[in-house]
Amino acid sequence: MSGAESDFRSGFACFAGRPNVGKSTLMNALVGTKVAITSAKPQTTRRAIRGIVHRPAAQLVIVDTPGLHRPRTLLGERLDSLVLSTLTEVDVIGFCIPATDPVGKGDRFIAEKLAAVKKTPVVAVVTKCDLASREQIAKQLLAVSELADFAEIVPVSAVSGEQLDTVTDILVGHLPEGPPLYAGGELTDEPEQVLVAELIREAALEGVRDELPHSIAVVVEEMRPREGRDDLLDVFAEMYVERPSQKAIVIGHRGERLKDVGTRARKQIEALLGTRVYLDLHIKIAKDWQRDPKQLRRLGFYD
Repeated sequence: MSGAESDFRSGFACFAGRPNVGKSTLMNALVGTKVAITSAKPQTTRRAIRGIVHRPAAQLVIVDTPGLHRPRTLLGERLDSLVLSTLTEVDVIGFCIPATDPVGKGDRFIAEKLAAVKKTPVVAVVTKCDLASREQIAKQLLAVSELADFAEIVPVSAVSGEQLDTVTDILVGHLPEGPPLYAGGELTDEPEQVLVAELIREAALEGVRDELPHSIAVVVEEMRPREGRDDLLDVFAEMYVERPSQKAIVIGHRGERLKDVGTRARKQIEALLGTRVYLDLHIKIAKDWQRDPKQLRRLGFYD
């Protein structure tokens, strides 16, 4: 290995934390573009999505994971299993705790889980600092320091951009020396159909009742250029809910809500793919899919 290559660092970091503590927003901010969906609804993230941060002397691959929680369904068990397996495969873990919420049982539960991953350094990242006063942040940093013996503790705001470079510096500092893992310019290794499905689900989550986020799944069946045109992509997607009452909520009065979901999703998909999009979106009922192993597999949640 040449001197220049030996100075280069590359590897994987994982963000862990309770649901809705800003993990996906932070990853998007560090990568510099939207590769993970965000929502005010807990448990929005359902897959381990990888975003790639390129630096002249380093490549940091960030794995965004679902929030760790005590599972109540088979889907919940699979999400927790996904998180725990990811923690053992990365070079450094970022434990996200918001500045706005007191340290609680959920944080202590996760701190215990992280302590069991003996060989991996854990950096505590205090998120959402733009929503907290300096006094709040100082108190939270102290409370977090008493949770565990972290490699480092750093406050950050993904919204204002404060300390984003510092977080990257700290995470990169824990990576091994080695060549880049991905070609320059790549920002994620997620298949386009998965990203498109996630954008549709994000649009559907906006403004729905609290019981729906866990019940919505989206599968993109097909994406193809419109025949005879090179400026239009046809996207065919199915949205699944568990009960007829949920289908009615998503469709809304005279179909207005579904129309709004389609419009917002289409704009996001066009921004992602850089082309005009025709979105063909239908809703189907898959009864109790979160508890059914066969349906979980069909919707992309594997063992």
